[in-house]
Amino acid sequence: MSIRPVTTTSRAQPTMEGAGVHLHRAFGFQNPEQMDPFLLFDDFRNESPRDYLKGFPWHPHRGIETITYVLAGAVEHGDSLGNRGTLRGGDVQWMTAGSGILHQEMPLGNAKGQMHGFQLWANLPASLKMTAPRYQDVKGRDIPEILEDDGTVVKVIVGSFWGKTGPVDGIAADPLYLDIFVPEGRRKRFAIDTRRRAFAYVFDGAASFRDADRPRGVLLEKEVAGQEVNIRDLSGNRTLVQFGAGDEVEVTAGPDGVRFLLVAGAPIQEPVAWHGPIVMNTQAELQQAMKELRNGTFIKPAH
Repeated sequence: MSIRPVTTTSRAQPTMEGAGVHLHRAFGFQNPEQMDPFLLFDDFRNESPRDYLKGFPWHPHRGIETITYVLAGAVEHGDSLGNRGTLRGGDVQWMTAGSGILHQEMPLGNAKGQMHGFQLWANLPASLKMTAPRYQDVKGRDIPEILEDDGTVVKVIVGSFWGKTGPVDGIAADPLYLDIFVPEGRRKRFAIDTRRRAFAYVFDGAASFRDADRPRGVLLEKEVAGQEVNIRDLSGNRTLVQFGAGDEVEVTAGPDGVRFLLVAGAPIQEPVAWHGPIVMNTQAELQQAMKELRNGTFIKPAH
């Protein structure tokens, strides 16, 4: 077994989307080959309603899948096909936009005014760009959870892991999407198919994702729950960690433990023509989509 090296770490950057929602973007609207099959990842955790209540009014989607994971608060959603619903803390929605929908998402805070969650965009291959739109709404109670004796907790949202299979299925990128907590000082390894591109996103606590066997800087070593931790390597809140090739990711949790998303997917390796939430393979297809938006033929009839 080989440990995946860390290729880059970066902090999610503040930005604004929708009608004025403050969020942090870990990646997106740059080189689509870098994270293929994933296109964008947003962290929309906010503590004040004024930073999110204007939401994301009606907007189009085509050629992608959007994955919304709510930690706290709620998100009301609706679309041009008549679908309506509310995602609450712990819930997940995997939306396959396919041939196209008009969609809106309106965040609502909890009693403390908090609105916490994430949205990931995954690309669709050319063969599925114009497939019929599809929703998979999953309640938090239906997401399998693995509890290890050492206190490690893994929620399996998508894919199969440690004998559990997540409730979302039939996704083009054959992804793995895990919500993981590792207690203070614990060192864990998580297997990932070598054919998949992988990243971690830390959203609570801190951890080192470096290979534990590599040389260490003596001056920054410390003992945490009986484990040596190089605090120079710790990745904290809102840090994106990208990995190279290998079949395992190793993590050593920092002094307060760590909670992070671990996401992997099979690269599509196709050309990308991209304009906002519309992602096609060629500029001609993109121009056709924009023309259809203008003339009212963007939404395709159900077959």
